[in-house]
Amino acid sequence: MRRALLSSFVVTTLVLGPGRLAVAEPVGGIPPVGAGAGDASSGDGSSIVGATPELSNGEDVDSRAEALEAGKYWTAERMARAIPADNLLPAPPTGPATRAAGPTGRPGSTPAASPTATRPGGRAARIADTASVGKVFFKNPVNGKNYVCSAAALNSPSKQMVVTAGHCVNTGGSKGTAGRWMRNWTYVPRYRDGARPFGTFAAKHFRSFSGWTDHSDLARDVAMVTTWPLNNKKLVNVTGGHGLSWNFSQRQATTVFGYPGNHGKGKSQRVCRGKTRAAGASYSELRCDFGSGASGGPWLREYDEAKGLGRQNGVMSTRNRDGWNRTPYFDTAVKRLFDAQGSKT
Repeated sequence: MRRALLSSFVVTTLVLGPGRLAVAEPVGGIPPVGAGAGDASSGDGSSIVGATPELSNGEDVDSRAEALEAGKYWTAERMARAIPADNLLPAPPTGPATRAAGPTGRPGSTPAASPTATRPGGRAARIADTASVGKVFFKNPVNGKNYVCSAAALNSPSKQMVVTAGHCVNTGGSKGTAGRWMRNWTYVPRYRDGARPFGTFAAKHFRSFSGWTDHSDLARDVAMVTTWPLNNKKLVNVTGGHGLSWNFSQRQATTVFGYPGNHGKGKSQRVCRGKTRAAGASYSELRCDFGSGASGGPWLREYDEAKGLGRQNGVMSTRNRDGWNRTPYFDTAVKRLFDAQGSKT
């Protein structure tokens, strides 16, 4: 079965800097299931890499003042015109799969957390609209354009974390050239047609896998982001945050959230429910037909409709021409990523 990124896009050459190039492929250019380049240091692309986010001008977002500056960049007009990030990605990797088949250890989960702060208007969670899911907005440092993805709040010791797709945080590497980290990166919980009921949370620290940042390996298309508190309140305390699951069967009753552009033009959350199936050793899939803009949205086990929370067992990555969406398989490496980022404040 052929895979495609979450939307059609033209062949484009990106200038990464002096003498640095990456090429985006047309739809259908992604390798067969299981293909992907492993990382030389870990053998499977699971080495963890991180970075401090930057503003448009390249200054680090290392203070509350810079965090507010990142948020101010996102006017209603810029948010409305942001392009789905899956419209422009580096060339996919080639070569044999290096990941082991199936789980890489015993299955496990961390707990979700309900909000401790008062919700605006006292709105209760709804199946198709939860405060623990939102949109991310960022500027691509390669071409200077504004992009958008989906994401979710993830409960951790810091209470400040978001999980999304790797390509929503880093442009992805190719042919020995590492990808660039996105700029002016912000997360807007429960975004709805321009409304920001919980405000705009700026990124404080990024982490992803070297498989993505160095090789554009879709099997490692996962990132976790620590956000700055907003008005002295931490994200998970405000919106609640999902738990995390890893090393579970690839057949799971699953609830998927995102902002797909082919459903309601990406202006509000959409939900898809069903039972996932294996798509090779490195992916699980579900026929949601979520298109561009849904990248980074959560795949949840044990979703509680009353609380609007579940245990995240995947992240929206790709869609094929038959409407099957895929997530990288959440193995022990994803738990290590969580451990590395989850306490960072």
